[in-house]
Amino acid sequence: MKPVYICDALRTPIGKYGGVLSSVRPDDLAALTIKALMERNTGVDWSQVDDVLLGCANQAGEDNRNIGRMAALLAGLPETIPGATINRLCGSGMDAIGTAARAIMAGEAELIIAGGVESMSRSPYVMDKASSAFDRNVRIFDTTIGWRFVNPLLNARYGTESMPETAENIAVEYQISRMDQDRFAQWSQEKTHEAILKGYFDDEMIPVSIPQRKGDDLIVRADEHPRLSSLETLSKLKPISGREGTITAGNASGVNDGAAALLIASEEAVKRFGLKPIARIEGMAVAGVAPRLMGLGPVPATQKLLQRLNVGLKDFDLIELNEAFAAQSLGCTRVLGLSDDDSRINPYGGAIALGHPLGMSGARLVTTAVHQLQSHGGTRALCTMCIGVGQGIAMSVERVDRNF
Repeated sequence: MKPVYICDALRTPIGKYGGVLSSVRPDDLAALTIKALMERNTGVDWSQVDDVLLGCANQAGEDNRNIGRMAALLAGLPETIPGATINRLCGSGMDAIGTAARAIMAGEAELIIAGGVESMSRSPYVMDKASSAFDRNVRIFDTTIGWRFVNPLLNARYGTESMPETAENIAVEYQISRMDQDRFAQWSQEKTHEAILKGYFDDEMIPVSIPQRKGDDLIVRADEHPRLSSLETLSKLKPISGREGTITAGNASGVNDGAAALLIASEEAVKRFGLKPIARIEGMAVAGVAPRLMGLGPVPATQKLLQRLNVGLKDFDLIELNEAFAAQSLGCTRVLGLSDDDSRINPYGGAIALGHPLGMSGARLVTTAVHQLQSHGGTRALCTMCIGVGQGIAMSVERVDRNF
């Protein structure tokens, strides 16, 4: 199998729902990251890109009609460059990177742009068509997140609980207290706050310029979602799913907008275009779990990956675990045998602080991981996340410090 390298990785800032990036179409947002890759890697002949693969979970609005292809064209890539869109819900961006890596490992490609995008602010409402003549019963769904057009058979067999409800299931089944969840959430916010103050995200983030009706363009340079607060403040928030629940807006990830893109290359492409690898992709694995416990997906996905690579968690210097919910994150770390405060877990904070634009998040995790390895040392990073409808995904990347 051919080695596969990440030669560049970048992202936009992450915007709040209805926030600073809400006026930007998702295809335009994704195109910005691809265009930035092109501007940063001037030695590449972009007509030689084999494919553009973008993760996107919604695809019901402006992100329909293959956003991977649309973003490639909008970015100015030659029209001869193909593009595809991958939907593994929250794992879409990471799956796009893994799919690119597998194509290169197999010798079917040399150079691929992979990443992910989501504009949850611009997710539309959708309605079904009449199922019979003169039918006036119309259902309307908000496509921002969660189930719509539910199959009754699937619901009967597995349930179609909302994402917060699946997190509550884990909290109950693994006896994860509200206090532990809030403590984990505040820890995430503290780490992100420090990372922002020290400029740790600067190397991975590109600015987004947004035209205004009057005056100069608005330049977005920072993540909008972080909201550092005290443990006491978090403890006063009301549960999302009822009086007896423990999941709150403070210990759950956000609803957000953002895009990320990575340049994935073979050793031959690295040499041909004078690229400098920053990490090697060692492998990726996916696994399924019960949909009602979807947040535990990282556990079997990680175990499968570790077995395949013949390594253990002790061999990783960094663990980027997507924080869909604090309860879900703690459920995974405890089952995997990690302490709640293992210093390797999300050193810059996670989705509770940064936000969770669904299709982007997996690519954001990998982007943040490879930049951390470069700037703060360490050899290997594990990136893993849970996925709606009961799945998990995990990827291992190794730092590269040499030129070819």
